[in-house]
Amino acid sequence: MKKFLLWFLAFVITISAAIYQRKTGPTYPKQQTVSANGVSYELKLIRSLALDEEPVVKLEIKDTTVKARIYYRRYLSKDEFQVADFQYKSNPIHSFIMNKLFNVDKEEGFYVEVPQQPAAGKVEYYFEITDRNSTKTYLKETPVVIRFKGGVPLAILLPHILFMFIAMLFSTLSGLMAAFRVPSFREFGLLTFGSLLIGGMLLGPLVQLYAFGDLWTGVPFGWDLTDNKTLIAFLFWILAVVMNRRREKPFYTILAAVVLLLIYSIPHSMFGSQLDYHTGNMTQGMIMNLFLF
Repeated sequence: MKKFLLWFLAFVITISAAIYQRKTGPTYPKQQTVSANGVSYELKLIRSLALDEEPVVKLEIKDTTVKARIYYRRYLSKDEFQVADFQYKSNPIHSFIMNKLFNVDKEEGFYVEVPQQPAAGKVEYYFEITDRNSTKTYLKETPVVIRFKGGVPLAILLPHILFMFIAMLFSTLSGLMAAFRVPSFREFGLLTFGSLLIGGMLLGPLVQLYAFGDLWTGVPFGWDLTDNKTLIAFLFWILAVVMNRRREKPFYTILAAVVLLLIYSIPHSMFGSQLDYHTGNMTQGMIMNLFLF
């Protein structure tokens, strides 16, 4: 019964941390409430685009009497804001799941294209909406920032996500088992180490390579927080495994589990890769500005 409760608690903690990390990350769609003709809309504004995706911003507003306009420029550049009008479109959805299970056969809203950037390049934007009563401007003081990235093959991305999730689950479980003196905490510690090795230290750099052209952008080559926090967690789990090799030392497993949980809760993609338009070089650390929004 104790093991079942620990498994359940570990799963709940892992899911909660994953949701928190995802929703607070600077590349997760920004939530914005707007109103048009007396109706409120909860918009999800794009903040991350792959180079194999259409560079399109969408406003999920169904009122065709509304007019919308976007203002955009390259992020952290001295460019003037460019202006473009949104166009209302109704695009068919060809998906058995969406069509049959959710009874959704089309995607409607206002669309506008922004200029695609190289990997790690960014575009910032704000917009205005005109209805029958007035024109309202949204996010002019704190524009939304889109970061562009290269496409990552699913054969690499999905195992990376899976192994990182498993590492977090086993880490939390082994930490709880160590705290409650369940002997098998050392076995799950080894599984944590193996999952973190595969998901974070082997597949993680491959994701980085496809997305931004570099295998490793953490210390000593840069300040990419994703790479650095993975390295810190990995070092703590090396310590935990080594210290528990001959006899049980639960403190080190608990410490490693707490460190990984704290690190896992840091919003994903903070201090990520960014293209410097003045030098043409890719740097790390600037994406922190997005989180301040």
